[in-house]
Amino acid sequence: MGKKIIFLLIFGILPSIFAQPSDVTPAAQEAISRGLRWLASKQEPSGAWRADVGYKLNHTYRVSNQNKPHVGATAIACLAFLANGTHPGRGQYGENVEKAIQFLIDSVHPGNGYITRYGTKMYCHAFATLCLAEAYGMSQQPKIANSLQKATHLIMECQNRQGGWRYEPIALDADISVTVCQIQALRAARNAGIRIPKRHIDRALEYVQRSATADGSFKYQLLPTNQTRTSFALTAAGVTALYGTGIYEDRSIDKGIDFMLRPPYHNPHPPATHYYFYYGHYYAIQAMYLKGGSAWKQWYPKIRDQLVQLQSSEGTWEDNVGKPVATAFSLIVLQIPYDYLPFFQR
Repeated sequence: MGKKIIFLLIFGILPSIFAQPSDVTPAAQEAISRGLRWLASKQEPSGAWRADVGYKLNHTYRVSNQNKPHVGATAIACLAFLANGTHPGRGQYGENVEKAIQFLIDSVHPGNGYITRYGTKMYCHAFATLCLAEAYGMSQQPKIANSLQKATHLIMECQNRQGGWRYEPIALDADISVTVCQIQALRAARNAGIRIPKRHIDRALEYVQRSATADGSFKYQLLPTNQTRTSFALTAAGVTALYGTGIYEDRSIDKGIDFMLRPPYHNPHPPATHYYFYYGHYYAIQAMYLKGGSAWKQWYPKIRDQLVQLQSSEGTWEDNVGKPVATAFSLIVLQIPYDYLPFFQR
């Protein structure tokens, strides 16, 4: 093996085609390549990707700012490149990652550390924090460290009395959907060397455990079951949140996995035109990967082949939020067997 190949292997920037896990079929490899090329072509000079800024309202998405440089979309797109083994400034898409990271750093409020633009909310702050943590863990770039510290501090400061988080930094109640994002951001930051006091993880764990229901599903909020909702996506989020707190063996995990594998949940729903589909599978694939065994063997081939079939001729996926977010989520799902992102690991 030549010195160049050895160097690339050591520094983790060898194109993934040289070492494809067997679960990633040639068709999936091609889908990944096409999707990454499309994402790279849509990045703006600022480093951002555009999407509609808004918030989930029941089963719809309420748009407050159309087609803006989007903190959340940029973070998720950047994670899709990191999941391919690209490092900031190195590899085929290293420049794209570097520019995306700079956009996120530029979006950090200098006072309180909130990562937001055009009214994006705590969902996007968490994904941005997660992305900065993963990039910092890979590169140890000093410019990332200060922003990551501020962003992580904000998450801890905004943990409410229930132990979770909501759309806005200051909120009296919480929901499992926003909470899982914050837990993963804290976990990634801790992996990267940021100090996270144990009390924050313990309180988050208690909140997630209280969200579990008798049938294995997880509910949206800490309300009586007939006053809130459960779903495939929320259950995937709940199981992944437990993993994020460091719990890997738990009755709620086993019941949640069984719930997701139970018909009709193993035939993914809602339809792939809805953002719940991509959001749900982003968490479900992590849950199944960490569970391993028969759960992974049942799950990944089905969603892999479905995503390959759903990809458009230009290399995209699309939902009612937009192409960049759906495409990035799909690429992360397809690339999880590469095992490049630490927050996918135990």
